[in-house]
Amino acid sequence: MNELPLIIEPEELATQLEREDLLLVDLSSAQNYAAGHIPGALHLPFQALMAGTPPAPGKLPDKERLTEVFRALGLHPKHHVVACDDEGGGWAGRFLWTLEVIGHGNYSYLNGGMHAWRGAGLPLSDEPVQPEPSEIDIDVDTTPLMEAEEIKRHLNEEDFLVWDARSPEEYRGERAQALKSGHIPGAINCEWTRLMDPQRDLRIRTDAREFLAGLGIDGSHKIVTHCQSHHRSGFTWLVGKSLGFDIRAYPGSWSEWGNLPDTPVEQ
Repeated sequence: MNELPLIIEPEELATQLEREDLLLVDLSSAQNYAAGHIPGALHLPFQALMAGTPPAPGKLPDKERLTEVFRALGLHPKHHVVACDDEGGGWAGRFLWTLEVIGHGNYSYLNGGMHAWRGAGLPLSDEPVQPEPSEIDIDVDTTPLMEAEEIKRHLNEEDFLVWDARSPEEYRGERAQALKSGHIPGAINCEWTRLMDPQRDLRIRTDAREFLAGLGIDGSHKIVTHCQSHHRSGFTWLVGKSLGFDIRAYPGSWSEWGNLPDTPVEQ
């Protein structure tokens, strides 16, 4: 079996749909999935990826819950997983990051997701797909993530960088979604949607590396990315990963940082 790239184009994926080792996971809304999905794709509601408990709903579910999710999907170690969604990569990225956390490294992102698949005129199915549950056992590896305490320890290091994927209004503190508003000191703001190309069905922009370098985000840094709940930053993590950056994610994100009593904030 040939290896699939991390970022796969719709036309290439279309030639691989018969592979026995392929597991297609669609994180679109239930309505959009029902209206038409890639033949063979399973639906996963994004809520399954998050603990959902305030004040930081974006944190990882516990190991038992994650095991339930991946067994219900029918995941096996042999699978090459391809993820897509209907919004340009946030939930798909979050899902692939979760695969990284459980040590399943064989995965790809459908570039542009369902926008690009539909734009290419490729086949759609409205038949729901029922997975064959598996008995997979998972371990949680915390290497792909960073917690608030670790971020605080690194803040003054020259080679450390926080990539804030929220809107400029949230970053500047004009829109408060926690007790404290603003951003982590020194963080660079690049809203997640700026990495999507609306002229190419929301594919990752071809000049992503140069664009980010112009903002000061590049491979010379150890990067941690966040948003409000590690949804938007699921996509920025994925883009950084595709560019070969040393990038991790902060699942607590601003909903945690902005509500902790001892976290520094800039506006």
